[in-house]
Amino acid sequence: MKQLVLAFLLTFTSIVAVHAEDSAVDDYAYYGFEPDIVTNYLSNRKKLGFVRVNVELMVRGKDDLSMIEHHEPLLRAAIIEILGNQTEAQIKSLSGRETMRQQCLETVNQLLTEEMGKKAVVNLLFTKYLYD
Repeated sequence: MKQLVLAFLLTFTSIVAVHAEDSAVDDYAYYGFEPDIVTNYLSNRKKLGFVRVNVELMVRGKDDLSMIEHHEPLLRAAIIEILGNQTEAQIKSLSGRETMRQQCLETVNQLLTEEMGKKAVVNLLFTKYLYD
């Protein structure tokens, strides 16, 4: 009987621990820039190159989400500036894309720290990435 009670307690404790971990994940929210960000980049060709990116920001909760919405024009302008200053080789390479993503994430968090006093963005994702 003691073993049965012990097994029940261990199972119940592990279920509660798993549920606690799942509820922590539920606190994240995403903010997507609408419309997509479109800008020109530095091109070696006579034709002007452009990049079109759909950016999603992952934040810790709904409070941070409302602050992101409030500062969206500032964040959009910063991302456009970063993308517009890239070379054609950086735009077209996977490593360049990752470097730009990291740079956008750092810049967005730096701006939010200046405006809100905290880093609100956990991750920045390029969900669509087209270039010509």
